[in-house]
Amino acid sequence: MPSPTARQGDLFAAGHEPLGPGAPEPDLPLSRDQLLAWQDRLAAHQEPLFADAAASDQQQGLLFSPASAAAPAGTPVDAVDQAAALQPLALRSQPLSFWRWPQPNHQGAALYFVTDRPSRLPQPLLLYIGETGRADRRWKGDHDCKDYLAHYSEALRRQGLELQLSIRFWLDVPEAIKARRQLEQALIRRWLPPFNKETRQRWPAPFTALLDPR
Repeated sequence: MPSPTARQGDLFAAGHEPLGPGAPEPDLPLSRDQLLAWQDRLAAHQEPLFADAAASDQQQGLLFSPASAAAPAGTPVDAVDQAAALQPLALRSQPLSFWRWPQPNHQGAALYFVTDRPSRLPQPLLLYIGETGRADRRWKGDHDCKDYLAHYSEALRRQGLELQLSIRFWLDVPEAIKARRQLEQALIRRWLPPFNKETRQRWPAPFTALLDPR
């Protein structure tokens, strides 16, 4: 996958290097300043993207025509333009426990967005972007992102920092898996969510170093 054009660098300043793979868990928890710096650096990249979308006069509408949504596998799509037009905050927010509900609200192909909403920041932090052919089942059971979120949540709670995790689904996506994944990758390159495997090395943090960056 091509690297994003924006160079992010390490999220922690010198003297706060992330742990290497397989390193033991540190005796001391992450400091409040480390966690806030990590969030601030991510926000510095994502805030202009949220602001651009909020200032746009264009309505969300349908990103895909019925024809493109039903296109066979291998049909090219303009994923970059579609990724730029999609505003995650226009989608309905749900708790991460949505899959426990008796009747799922979402079924079929979808893109999904996991966010945190620190009250001190003017916009949320987009932590993960995923795609699925089964929106009612993808978040059940094991999921790499769940492990990262668990470490992130524990780190914030130890320092008394607010945590407001949520997930949003976008169902107006291609049924063809290749086209859907092209759009997912375009969105990842645009937003650089830190818990996607493509960007974990760009947003290093000790609370993710204990996990295998597959």
